[in-house]
Amino acid sequence: MRQIVVISGKGGTGKTVLTGSFAALAKNKVMADCDVDAADLHLLLAPQVMERHDFRSGSTAVIDRDKCVVCGKCMQVCRFSALRVFLPSGECAKREVFVDPVACEGCAFCSFACPRGAITMEENLSGEWFISETRFGRMVHAKLGVAEENSGKLVSLVRGQARELAEKSGCDWVIVDGAPGIGCPVIASLSGVDLAVVVTE
Repeated sequence: MRQIVVISGKGGTGKTVLTGSFAALAKNKVMADCDVDAADLHLLLAPQVMERHDFRSGSTAVIDRDKCVVCGKCMQVCRFSALRVFLPSGECAKREVFVDPVACEGCAFCSFACPRGAITMEENLSGEWFISETRFGRMVHAKLGVAEENSGKLVSLVRGQARELAEKSGCDWVIVDGAPGIGCPVIASLSGVDLAVVVTE
């Protein structure tokens, strides 16, 4: 089995169209859409989703309100200003610490600093990945959530699942629509492939 990836230095160069053409021409193959930030191979291949799986990556601080005494230690150590005190109006309302999930980087420093053990780290649901059937064969693809990170990790997962599917089915090819640019998702798209086609303008 051989893996071929189509990549480009930027988006919009036509790599997905080329990948779709390879998918139509090649026999006995599995396709993988590794452009998880802006996946669009499904627009050409119109897949029917057979399997749907969650992608979890990174973590966010969560505060146990019963244990928290609003001592402020967590806010002192958080260099991302992700923890803040909520000051409600009204005499009976009590102050509470809340976590800004966008600002939280998942470093877990606050959970170690909390003297009451009121902060735990919970894994984020960052996206989904799918195994689908298309008119040209099976395809593994994914969708990263809005403003989520670790797209390189999701690309590695998609490629690994496509390779595993191809090995089980005795396929000759894994045709990969790679991520555009030069970052981590591109490296994850390219690692260990047999051939790379670079599309330029």
